[in-house]
Amino acid sequence: MREYLLTLCITAAVTYLLTGPVRKFAIVAGAMPEIRARDVHREPTPRLGGIAMFFGLCAGLLVADHLTNLSQLFEKSNEPRALLSGAALIWLIGVLDDKFEIDALIKLGGQMIAAGVMVMQGLTILWLPIPGVGSVALTQWQGTLLTVALVVITINAVNFVDGLDGLAAGMVCIAATAFFLYAYRIWYSYGIEAAAPATLFAVILMGMCLGFLPHNMHPARVFMGDSGSMLIGLVLAAGAISVTGQVDPDALKLFAGSEKEAVHQTVPVYIPLLLPLTIIAVPAADLILAIVRRTWRGQSPFAADRGHLHHRLLEIGHSHSRAVLIMYFWSALIAFGALTYSVNSASMWIVLSVVILSTIGLILLLLPRFTPRAPRWAEAFVPPRYRRRRAPATAPDASTPADPGSAGDPEESTGHRAPVAAGVSGVNGATAIGSRARLADRSRSR
Repeated sequence: MREYLLTLCITAAVTYLLTGPVRKFAIVAGAMPEIRARDVHREPTPRLGGIAMFFGLCAGLLVADHLTNLSQLFEKSNEPRALLSGAALIWLIGVLDDKFEIDALIKLGGQMIAAGVMVMQGLTILWLPIPGVGSVALTQWQGTLLTVALVVITINAVNFVDGLDGLAAGMVCIAATAFFLYAYRIWYSYGIEAAAPATLFAVILMGMCLGFLPHNMHPARVFMGDSGSMLIGLVLAAGAISVTGQVDPDALKLFAGSEKEAVHQTVPVYIPLLLPLTIIAVPAADLILAIVRRTWRGQSPFAADRGHLHHRLLEIGHSHSRAVLIMYFWSALIAFGALTYSVNSASMWIVLSVVILSTIGLILLLLPRFTPRAPRWAEAFVPPRYRRRRAPATAPDASTPADPGSAGDPEESTGHRAPVAAGVSGVNGATAIGSRARLADRSRSR
């Protein structure tokens, strides 16, 4: 675990330290597109943050290659090199898109080529665990098509959800954390070394996101752009492919008791192969809804719009930060709920906890339609929007002579008078008293 923590810290530190210079480079290079109709931010913001994330990935792999235990992974498996090759290719495509806005079909072709490069180097799905049946071996063509499809779906799901400051990086970091815990458990609890690459990929992905998030939280100083969103999507897909397509359920059945039970324990991992419903459930749902919505309107599935989930959260009244936190909540609930279910699927407390947390999530979604007010004693500790409005002061009766000194004083309704006004009134009063005294002296002298 110490080597993983060191790899995580190095990856996060390199990404964090390089993001500042990359931001300045993006400004000089002109990678600051104009505000578009679907954008949420108000000012042009530099992109190309994926450059720092890619060098963080390289630093993490380099450090892991020189550690005592993790270095054996590079000797026994070619998957880290396959990941680096595919990541470099998808990163270059993303950098070109951030600068020159390349066509969507060209990006799609580049994503498929990057996935094919990883397949050629051994990062592919060899068999597919199916509940109730067991492991089903795939032919070369079947494994290749399934691997490419998973990579493309995951990349575009992450790319689609990258619409608010800190949203994509935070959601992928949550998914990577859950995935790391699962892969680490398979490797060290069951002693299956085939899960080691996925564990390394997940911890490096966590470092990339954690290092970039301080620069990307609202208000963001730099965007990751397609060079970053497609990169972290590919790394996330590579981890799912590695642990699902390389770990044989036959090895797990020695600990689970039977092959069917072993397949059942891989639920949080093999479901992402069909549709990423657990690891990136919210981005996948957003992707599906976007494709259906745009196709129904007769538009291209890649045509950008303001119909994503985060846009809808803003439309119903959520603030920017609250919308991001709600998306974090749902991602963590689904990812860690599936992780907990894989550990102990017989416990009803897990299902009950998920139901309760889902209810809380639905309440959070409806909060803008209600205006909660804090009690009087707690108003000093909450933001002004949660305080009760004071009743306006009643207008003075016309029959009652108004005080000239207080006419038009905005502070009068609250019972407080501004110090400056009080000072002015005092000076005027003193001047009047002094004038009367001088007149009295003159009359006596006469």
